[in-house]
Amino acid sequence: QVQLVESGGGLVQAGGSLRLSCAASGRTFSRYPMAWFRQAPGKEREFVAAINGNGGRTYSADSVKGRFTISRDNAKNTVYLQMNSLKPEDTAVYYCAATESGGNYYLPFKYDYWGQGTQVTVSS
Repeated sequence: QVQLVESGGGLVQAGGSLRLSCAASGRTFSRYPMAWFRQAPGKEREFVAAINGNGGRTYSADSVKGRFTISRDNAKNTVYLQMNSLKPEDTAVYYCAATESGGNYYLPFKYDYWGQGTQVTVSS
């Protein structure tokens, strides 16, 4: 089992920035591909970004390309999501997820472990 805890969410004005963090338990953190998903009220959970175990490859949804960057520090067992140029439509609960296998990074059912989520609200 792996436990994930997100932090860094909050209220920010449109055009501003936030950095989300996801702290993971366990000694095998570097073996898990990681991802960020988000879910707004009444909507399906959607893919945001993913990163492989050693941080050498990243993937991002078209809606956040050029604005959001995923990274990881395996020495700290932590994954980050740097969010710049935030828009009101980015408002959602953001979830960190981990999987023990590679493949289709953008599919929620692929992931084995999930954090509790952190709220991001972008005002106009």
